[in-house]
Amino acid sequence: MILKMNLIAGLILFSFGTFAQKKTHEFTVTRDINLSVDKIWKVVGEDYGAIANSHPKLVASEYNEGTLHAGEGAERVCYYNEKKTKYIKEKQVNYDPENYSFEVQIFHSAGLPLDEDLSKAQYKLVALTDSTCRLEFTMTYRTKPAFMGALVKGKFKKTIADYAIAVEHHAKTGTIINKENFKEIKKQYK
Repeated sequence: MILKMNLIAGLILFSFGTFAQKKTHEFTVTRDINLSVDKIWKVVGEDYGAIANSHPKLVASEYNEGTLHAGEGAERVCYYNEKKTKYIKEKQVNYDPENYSFEVQIFHSAGLPLDEDLSKAQYKLVALTDSTCRLEFTMTYRTKPAFMGALVKGKFKKTIADYAIAVEHHAKTGTIINKENFKEIKKQYK
């Protein structure tokens, strides 16, 4: 009898623990780029605060108060509209320039349906040859409300795929990428 009660109690605790876990979504976008890993690292890893120069959805970006350059703990704000009412604040963590990788933790979101506690991204560059590399971007996220997560996954993935193209073009040409010029730029790439 005691064994049965312990078994039932264990099952109840297990089921509450399972249902209490917050579900996240994840996707990875990769892009092979005909530039050296160092050139792409300069754009994504070193020019961290200037992401708006290479992101077609952002109208502006800047380092957050107290941050002067990229590196462990660097914070940036990414603005999605001119009024600067739709934005995310991110922190660069696990910064590893020797292995061309870092993570971005989202710690504040305004006007976007992201759960800051469960949303992050990982950047990783892999040298394929001296003059080619692979950009790997993995995003793990949870939306508020949670049911939107599956609905926005395709849009998020497309946005990051466009961002990878924009990074390549910006690194090759120095062109500042924006909503207006990206449509024509995208036609030049597969």
